[in-house]
Amino acid sequence: MWSRHSRVLSENCGRAGVLSLRVCADSGPVRGASAGAQRKAGRSGDGLAQRLDPKLPAVQLNLGLAEFKQGKLQAAIEPLRAALAADPQNMQACTLLGLSYYGVGRFKEANEQLAAAVKSDPGNAELHGVLAQSCLSAKNYSCALDEFTWISRQHADSAAAHMLTGEALDGLGRTPEAITEFEIAAKADPHAPNVQFGLGYLYWKMRQYDEAARAFEAELVGDPANSQALAYFGDVEMKRNEPEKALSLLQKSLQLRDDLQIVHLDIGVIFTEQKHYQEALAALLRAQKLDPAQPEVHYRLGRLYQAMGNVDAAKEEFARVQQLHQKEEDNVADRMSGQKSSPRP
Repeated sequence: MWSRHSRVLSENCGRAGVLSLRVCADSGPVRGASAGAQRKAGRSGDGLAQRLDPKLPAVQLNLGLAEFKQGKLQAAIEPLRAALAADPQNMQACTLLGLSYYGVGRFKEANEQLAAAVKSDPGNAELHGVLAQSCLSAKNYSCALDEFTWISRQHADSAAAHMLTGEALDGLGRTPEAITEFEIAAKADPHAPNVQFGLGYLYWKMRQYDEAARAFEAELVGDPANSQALAYFGDVEMKRNEPEKALSLLQKSLQLRDDLQIVHLDIGVIFTEQKHYQEALAALLRAQKLDPAQPEVHYRLGRLYQAMGNVDAAKEEFARVQQLHQKEEDNVADRMSGQKSSPRP
């Protein structure tokens, strides 16, 4: 899953530019307030507009629009909610509210408003783009896939659209189809940021390590400082029994950033096999700190403690592995039970 290992593609494509949506950001004063009230509000500020008649929907909408255009998205939410509550058919308020929710990271609420806005303006590609990104951020991969598929049809040569469609497919567990989308993206623009990394990552997930290595290498030609490409390329080389190549790549990644668990875990594994036990211990403890709930880290620590002759510590780590696996099994059982008991929508 992208959220587990890497969200590079979504981060680099970025949110779809909340303030770039001209339908909202370039709007003038909203109709409905009297001309005199608008002139007074313009001269005296938004506070006076509220004092004139805080219940007037057009005043609330103008206040929300003003906050939105200044990038004060959190402050825009309440007046926009009030405007929309007074006039549920006002699509400008709906769109602005959806974008504001999206901009502050309240994706589920954003999805509801943005979906209504898209339904009202189905040809607006920018709205489809923001809704798609919002659904992806909320891990609503079905919604994201629908939106990115629509965008891909309108922009068949867009590498970014195919990449994001692939990410949504992967989120739904349809990784082979995701690979196809990334291959289309790579063909459309082989130098697009992270297109080769994304393709390599998907190959890596499918354990197609030779294909993954070629893709990561291609990514690094264009972006030698891509720490995640270095990290996963290093992991591939370790799995291809090339520990020295792997270690070189992993250490380059580590020089760029210190928070990738896969780097510390793999370095710990390699050093354990090379019997550099203290270096292995330092790396694995760092990996454990980054994600204490990762069973493999505890398993590798148990193996290391065994090799060091620390039997008690090894037993503790192996017991922890069993606990984590049991917890995951219980969680899966609970989810399945909940699905069975829930009525069909």
